[in-house]
Amino acid sequence: MHDSIFRDDSVAGKLRDLAVSGQLAMPYPGSGGTLERWRQLARLSFEDTVVGRLAEAHADADAILAEIGSRAVGPGEIWGVWAAEPPTPVLRARMESGEWLLDGRKPWCSGATICTHALVTARTGERRRLFAVDLDHPGVRPVPDSWHAVGMRESDSGAVDFTGVPAEPVGLPGEYLTRAGFWHGAIGVAACWYGSACAIAGALHERAGAGAVDDHAFAHLGAVTATLHAARVCLENAAHGIDQDPDDGCGTARLRARTVRAVVEDAATTAIDRVGRALGAGPLCADAAHARRVADLTVYLRQSHAERDLAELGRDRAEGEFRWQLRR
Repeated sequence: MHDSIFRDDSVAGKLRDLAVSGQLAMPYPGSGGTLERWRQLARLSFEDTVVGRLAEAHADADAILAEIGSRAVGPGEIWGVWAAEPPTPVLRARMESGEWLLDGRKPWCSGATICTHALVTARTGERRRLFAVDLDHPGVRPVPDSWHAVGMRESDSGAVDFTGVPAEPVGLPGEYLTRAGFWHGAIGVAACWYGSACAIAGALHERAGAGAVDDHAFAHLGAVTATLHAARVCLENAAHGIDQDPDDGCGTARLRARTVRAVVEDAATTAIDRVGRALGAGPLCADAAHARRVADLTVYLRQSHAERDLAELGRDRAEGEFRWQLRR
């Protein structure tokens, strides 16, 4: 086993350690270091799924600000990206005395009491716009008892109320969603899924390496090895594709992101299922770290919209040429 990269055991403490040590600073997508960025996210998620998830949001915010913002992430800051847009409640932005102010409730705010800053989407009339917010403002109030999850419990992803909170616009209305970086960033989540799934697979690998399993378990390990290999190759190929075409001149960013996320989600789901079938209930009941990781990743995977995302991927594929040949 390896030593933990963290000193403070709490999620907030781990993130503070990472922020202070500079480990939350990662190469931007398309910078030539995309694969290294995803390796860092996978490594953090291997250690702790929740920390990896919050680190991914911080890294995404950093990349967004570099791409369309007017400021940069400061030393020691921890950023979230709060962009969920359900029909209700609605967070609104208004202009008053030359300043943008936010009012309303924002759901699904990961790191609600951990983050120091956040990029938050809000409605300006019927349009959606992204804003940078300092969460230290007294008008920012996390809503108590609004996060009841068992998996990802420590991600602190409840609702937050905003009352007259100053906000700095980031990009033009709608620009957050239309830039190529939106799709490049979406694959960072899959890198986190991959790292966490590898940690779950490690429980089976350790038992198999000690000869403490039967042939059925070895078959499960073989299946998990194959599907995680496919996910790794898919991530590596996508990283090279992004670095070769960072501005999406070829128009493939959306198709690439949806494909990679589908492949990695399937691999992670397979790992959870087959490790459970191979080892039974024992590790889920007696190994707290393993049980937490399985619960965390199970919830985290639902950041995918399952068949809805697959349907969108199918529509994207139907619009273009169907490629099947091996490339030179």
